[in-house]
Amino acid sequence: MKGNDKIIATLNELLADELTAISQYMVHSEMCDNWGYDKLHKAIEAQAIDEMHHAEWLIARIIFLEGTPVVSKLNPMKIGAAVQDMVAFDQEAEQGAIRAYNTGIRLAHEVDDQGTVDLLTKILKMEEDHVDWNERQRDQIAQMGLQNYLTNQTSGAA
Repeated sequence: MKGNDKIIATLNELLADELTAISQYMVHSEMCDNWGYDKLHKAIEAQAIDEMHHAEWLIARIIFLEGTPVVSKLNPMKIGAAVQDMVAFDQEAEQGAIRAYNTGIRLAHEVDDQGTVDLLTKILKMEEDHVDWNERQRDQIAQMGLQNYLTNQTSGAA
């Protein structure tokens, strides 16, 4: 089914965002693993896997609309040197994704593409969950202090 050119371009922009998020989260996840923060490593890795699903779904939609997925474009990444920076940068990326998905949903409504609306809404809800997770981490760091927070991220923590 031939899709709207603006929708295909928007889907490719969202795909670049997702591919960038995968890379950023995998770096953060592996840094946490290297530091021994096993729980944080697994949580961030799980978010990277969610982003991989988003990329997969966007690619499938672009192909369905007879477009060409652009998988060679990455946006600038923000790699944190410390855990609190990682969480802040990842939250910032997720908030940008929410804005981009809301914009895409509005465009899909304008061009009467309910299939794309449904897909982008599904992904949007997952991105909102990611923001919520990041907010919880930042709240925990603020409430218990960074050292206590990080102690709880090791596999030996209760």
